[in-house]
Amino acid sequence: MAEGGDVDWELSKENIQPLRRGRAISALHQALSQQQEGDSSAINQQRQAFESELRMYDGDDPLNVWDRYIRWTEQTFPQGGKESNLATILERAVTRFTEENTYFDDPRYVELWIKFAGNCPEPLDIYRYIQAQGIGLKQASLYIAWSEEYENHGNYRKADLVYQEGFKKGAEPHNKLQQFHKALQARVSRQVMLNVEEDDSDEEHTQPERVSLAELKSRGKKKAIAPINRVGSAIRSVHSGMQSHAAPALGNASNSKLVVFDENKSHAGPSEPKLEAWKAPPTSKAKENEQKPGVWCDVKIPQKTKFGHTLMAPPPPKPAFQPFVEESDQPPTMTPCKINPAVNTVLSARKPCREETPLKRLQDHHQQHNEAVSGKLQEQGMYCKELLLSGATEFCFEELRAERYFKKMRQEVGGQKDEASASASN
Repeated sequence: MAEGGDVDWELSKENIQPLRRGRAISALHQALSQQQEGDSSAINQQRQAFESELRMYDGDDPLNVWDRYIRWTEQTFPQGGKESNLATILERAVTRFTEENTYFDDPRYVELWIKFAGNCPEPLDIYRYIQAQGIGLKQASLYIAWSEEYENHGNYRKADLVYQEGFKKGAEPHNKLQQFHKALQARVSRQVMLNVEEDDSDEEHTQPERVSLAELKSRGKKKAIAPINRVGSAIRSVHSGMQSHAAPALGNASNSKLVVFDENKSHAGPSEPKLEAWKAPPTSKAKENEQKPGVWCDVKIPQKTKFGHTLMAPPPPKPAFQPFVEESDQPPTMTPCKINPAVNTVLSARKPCREETPLKRLQDHHQQHNEAVSGKLQEQGMYCKELLLSGATEFCFEELRAERYFKKMRQEVGGQKDEASASASN
């Protein structure tokens, strides 16, 4: 009998998203059991712990926290979806280190870019952007994933060119890149051979089409037998028996042949319909929506003077009173705008714009960073924006203060425990 975890896997295996490195079966069973029970408190606590660690980390390798957070998300949410926020985490992770050249050739950072491209609608644009930024040019995994994406689009020539670019850049490991390149060449050769075999088989099995209602040549001397092969030389005449288009007479019905429509016979074109000439125009009763004449009532006709001008009604007289207006009443004044509309459009109406793509947001972030470095940025936030918006959720200032306070308290408690253990050992 199957266990509970195996049953959960069998019921939901169609919705599990595959991973390049595979999935841990224990983590998969645990995630599926938590979804069946509806217990999300442990997942929320672990996610909150990762979000806090992203903001409070002060070590030498901040990429390690992001890498562990993304791996945990992939294992905890095997179906993906909006609950995992994986696309948001990947976008913020790759954006976080776009200006740190030390991670450009790190295999973990390149792997994050590959995952991010897989979650984007246009992954080929992401790979071209990676190449333009100089990220992962020495990693074989980048060229392998890039070539596979071209292969999925059916562009085998560019898929091969990507491998050639990897060999030119000296991507490592070289053996892995060469192995995948040979596998691509084998698949392309196999596909070409299959296409050639299919073309040959189509030519061999191509037979002439049978003609409808054709008269066949009978076989046999004493008894006429219809031939099995009813194409080619077995056809006696195509139009035989279809020359007469008039209806057969009743008395000579036995000697006449049935008149049927021949679809293979070309017609000169549709005959024009014959129109009968009208002997007389239609009567007036055939007219529709014709109003009968009647008496016009309640209609005033303007009177004319001797000179032919129409008398116009005089304008209404002006009122004899003066409306009251307060002395302090002033027209409303416009509130002065202290915000430069070219910099900040917080008070302006939102204009319809195109939907932002992940690549567009990356390019805007890179442009803002360059303007900030060169001093051309007109507006700059004076608060720790990267701490508030880091990760998949947004923190407020009070949450940051609380995290720093708890971290300080944990350090103090840990120090007291170390002192107590040292004094006890002495």
